Formats: sequence, C-alpha cells, structure tokens
Amino acid sequence: MEKKFRRDQWKMLFVTMFCYLFFYTGRHNFGWAARGIAKELDISFQQVGWISFAMLMGYAVGQLINGNLADRLSPKLMIITGGGVSILCNLAISFAGSYTVILVLWTLNGYFQSMAWGSGGKLISNWWSSSERGKAFGFYTMAAGSSSVLTFFMALILVQQEQSWRSLFRYPILLLAAALLVFLTVAYSDPKRKGYTIGDEEGESVAKQENWKQSYQKVFQNRNFMIASFAIGFQSMARYGLIFWVPIHFLGNNYKESSGNMWLTLLIPIGMALGAVSFGYISDLIFNKNRSKSICTGMIISCIIAILIYCVPIHNHFLVGILMFTSGFFVYGPQANFWTLSPDLLGTKLVGTGIGVMNMFAYVFAAIGEPLFGKLIDYTGNTANIFLFVALICAICATIISFVKTKNAIIYQQIDHRVRSAQANSIIKN
Repeated sequence: MEKKFRRDQWKMLFVTMFCYLFFYTGRHNFGWAARGIAKELDISFQQVGWISFAMLMGYAVGQLINGNLADRLSPKLMIITGGGVSILCNLAISFAGSYTVILVLWTLNGYFQSMAWGSGGKLISNWWSSSERGKAFGFYTMAAGSSSVLTFFMALILVQQEQSWRSLFRYPILLLAAALLVFLTVAYSDPKRKGYTIGDEEGESVAKQENWKQSYQKVFQNRNFMIASFAIGFQSMARYGLIFWVPIHFLGNNYKESSGNMWLTLLIPIGMALGAVSFGYISDLIFNKNRSKSICTGMIISCIIAILIYCVPIHNHFLVGILMFTSGFFVYGPQANFWTLSPDLLGTKLVGTGIGVMNMFAYVFAAIGEPLFGKLIDYTGNTANIFLFVALICAICATIISFVKTKNAIIYQQIDHRVRSAQANSIIKN
C-alpha cells in the first residue's frame, strides 16, 4: 500500500506539472503579438504597455482571491475552471478589433490565469510532506519555467511564418486545452479523494476554527511571511525585467540582423527552468531546508551576474550566452523556495491563501517594474542599463529575505512530520 501511495504522489506531481507547463501559452503569448496589435489598431506602444500592466494587475488581484478559494474549494476544479475560461478569453481576443475590448479581455484573462498556480501548490502540499516539499515545489516551479520556453518556441515559429498576430491567441492554447483534459482525468485534489484512509489532524482543526477572514488575518499578521512576500516582489520584478526587456536589448532596431543575438535570449527561460528544480534540492540538501538562506544566496549571485552582463561586450556570444543561462538560473531558481515558505511558515491548511497572497505581491511589483524599466531606457537611451537595474533589484531582494526567521517553520515542520507519520502508519495498516 505504501508503494502505491508513493507512485500516486509522483503521479499527482507530474500531472500538475504537465498541466501548468501549457498555462503560459495563454499569457506569455501577448508580447509576441504586441507589434501586430499596435500596427493594426493604430495604437501606441504605451497603450500596449497598459494592456500588459492590466493583465498583471488582474493576475495579482486574482491571486489574493483565488489562493484562499483553493484552501476551501477543490484545487482541481479551480485549475480546470481557470484554464478553461482563459482559453475563451484568448479566443475572444483573436477576433477583437478594439483596444478597449482587448484591454478588458486581457485583464480578465489575468484573473482567470491566477486560479491555477496557488491551486496547484495546494494540491502538491496535500500529497507531499514537509520533508520533501522543497523537491516537489522545485519540480512544480520548473514546469512554469519550461512553459516560458515552450511558449517562446511556438510564438517564434508563428512569427517566422508571418502568421497574423491573431494566430498567437488561437493555436498555442490548443495545447492548454489538451493538458486540461489530461488533468481532469488523472488528478485528485488530495489523498482522501483517491481512497487513502488518512487524516490531517492539524489541518482539520485549523479549518474548523477559521473562516476566510481569519485565514487572511493569520497570513497578514505573520511578520516573517510578510517580509518574504515583499522579497518575492523584488525577485519577480527582476525576473520580468529579464523576460520582457532583455530581448529588446538584443534585438535592437533590426530583427533580421539581430537574429543570432535573439536566440541567446532563449537561454534565459532554459536557465530558469533548470534553476527552479535545482533550488528545490539546493534548499533541502545544502541549506538544510533554510529557504531564506537559499534565496538570499541565489539573489546575491544574480546581482553579480547582472553586473557582469553589463560589462561584457554584446558581440561575445559565447560568454554572453553563459551569462544569460546563469542569470535565468539564479534569478528564477529561488522562486521555488519562496513557495515552500507558505506551508513552512503558515501550516498546510493555509497553503493556497499564503501562495495567493505571496504571488499577489510578486505580480504587483512586476507590474510596477514594467514602466520603470521602460522609463530607464527612454531616459538613458541605453538598453544595457536594464542589467544594472536588475542587479539593484536582486540586491534589495537578498537584503529583505535575510530578515526572515524560520523558527515558526521548524514548529510547523515538526507538526507536519507527526501528522504525516501517522498518515503513513494508517496507509500501511490498511
């Protein structure tokens, strides 16, 4: 029985990863469509930027709301609903001919996309104990990083085939639709729904005592968790600074002449994907589950790498390529450790609420950072300065996260370990 439970643990993790692998096809496709939208609708890039800002804010608000709902409703239902409505929003945009309509639909898309991440974290926490949660969340975050790579490839193929910008909102999301069907068939929100006779005494007592308002109060009153939430805000700002603005640095004004440099940007999301799964192990094995130390180390290294990128000539493709990969690895990798702080600091029954609040901070800061990066480029006329800005942001993140104390995490881990041990004994007996 124990071996069967172990197989199902991995199955639930992998099917959740597989589903989220395709979620960015309905969100990160917009950047590739921006130029076509601006040209066809005769709008400025500033207006296009406000559409991107609106989506990020919709995502942030959605995280605050939907994370708590994931603790109270079925995480599986949340993911299926969010993904399904996101597909409809993308399809509607592909037929839209108005700036206002696209702005509204893309904002709604951000909200419904937000229903997946916290819900997936909740599902994984239901199946994995604190002793292995760093590894599990590392794999989960790797799926998000890999989704950027997948979306990049699909969009690049469509652009090189000179497809209309509308195709970017139609074809990539077909993969998301297929992934949702697989997830609907295979996934279970928690072990009990799969037939395992286990109990979660600590979680059940919390659920009985606290309503949604009390859940939010507990999260916002946790000083360590709030510090960590501010820290992930700067980490996310640095991440989006690389994803959205570095291609501008390499592409310049001539797409064809810059095609060689353009492929170097692909190394960023590849590094992010590998960094995510690596930091899951790094925090568990090297830093003995001290997430804040792991995050701080990664962001300090990211700061140094960003400064090196600023100093290295852009025509040195080999060295720049290495730096692009490592920048993605160390900027995004620590995010896997941030998500683990939610169950570590708050307990297993507030995972969805915690991840939702934390991700809200992440995307509010990312949204604020977008116009700041643009203003920096406009003011200085030098796109290389974005790397100095990224270095500063990483240094701020490392400083903030160093104030997070993990005493509460140890207490919750001890509780969770006792609960999981009792669950394992129950499984073996049955």
